[in-house]
Amino acid sequence: MKQWYVLRVQTNREGSVRESLLSRVRAAALEDKITTVLLPTENVSEIKSGKKVTSEHKIYPGYVFVEMELTEETLAVVKNCPGIGDFLGTGGTAVPLTDKEAEKVTAEAESKEEEPTVKIDLDPGDNIKIAEGAFKNFDGVVDEVMADKGLLRVMVTIFGRPTPVELEYWQVEKA
Repeated sequence: MKQWYVLRVQTNREGSVRESLLSRVRAAALEDKITTVLLPTENVSEIKSGKKVTSEHKIYPGYVFVEMELTEETLAVVKNCPGIGDFLGTGGTAVPLTDKEAEKVTAEAESKEEEPTVKIDLDPGDNIKIAEGAFKNFDGVVDEVMADKGLLRVMVTIFGRPTPVELEYWQVEKA
């Protein structure tokens, strides 16, 4: 019976370890016993050097997920693959994921095609400087972060009175 297992792998080598494991599975003709090797990632939008950049980030750095039938043969192929530390489990025993955990991981891996998530490194109370728009060069304080919309509510002092202004996250920078 096939179940999902978690493998500890060398950080920043997850992709190459995944490819290496897949090629070893093909070479050993075990595609029927090791069916899926997943590396869940997400697309993240952030501002770098004033430009909006979308990059791919690993959801679980240092881990790869494998759907396999646990036999001595499959265990040998996985453990002898360079870059793989061990199975996640207790006492050296591979512990499979529960059905609920496996569904969550596969859903995260499939959600990669969706819109990129917005990474906003600001919190309420942070001092900011407005870099673009009608209020350029104004200073303000973040009042609310609306990450799902990519917006910030900023309190800006206009004519001596604090005024709430909604801005796109890329229009501001930390002061």
